[in-house]
Amino acid sequence: MCSWCWAFRPVWQQLKRELGNQLVIKYQLGGLAPDTDEALSQELQDKLKAIWKNIQQQTQNTEFNYKYWDVCQPSRSTYPACRAVIAARKQGYIHEEAMILAIQQAYYLHAQNPSDDATLIALADTLNLNTKQFIQDLNSQQTQAQLIAELEQNRALNVDSFPSLVLSINNRPIPIQINYLDSEPMLKNIERLLPIAK
Repeated sequence: MCSWCWAFRPVWQQLKRELGNQLVIKYQLGGLAPDTDEALSQELQDKLKAIWKNIQQQTQNTEFNYKYWDVCQPSRSTYPACRAVIAARKQGYIHEEAMILAIQQAYYLHAQNPSDDATLIALADTLNLNTKQFIQDLNSQQTQAQLIAELEQNRALNVDSFPSLVLSINNRPIPIQINYLDSEPMLKNIERLLPIAK
């Protein structure tokens, strides 16, 4: 549910294609906003809309459906979407990125609220996950514990903004500067660092 992560997706997909099998890619969830029943304040809604517009000015090809702000009751919480990714991952890593994309498309293109369990369960169904298992895992203590563990791992890696890329070589984390428009600078930076591992 990070709009800059959505903006980064096309270049990220290109970078992954260019890297091929050189690296093992591991996703870490950022959390952003913990569970709450509070509705999003108008001030924060306006701030997020402004971020969307800023992203569109800077990246040009990023789509947003602004109807979201009219048809949904925006929530401050992003933890449910994070737990949905973990619940999907539990049914196989192949489902992890599919769930991330489904959440992003629901939120940014289809004006659906991924802070709502009903939305997340419907997405799991469209991905042909075992829906009964997904519902059981979505809000389980084990899933919440995994989310907290990933947030703590991010802090240990000094990751405090999203998206972030960290190259781990011999357990040494090396941040890679994000480029939202071109995969080549990131690719060159990563390939320059890879010989360190040899």
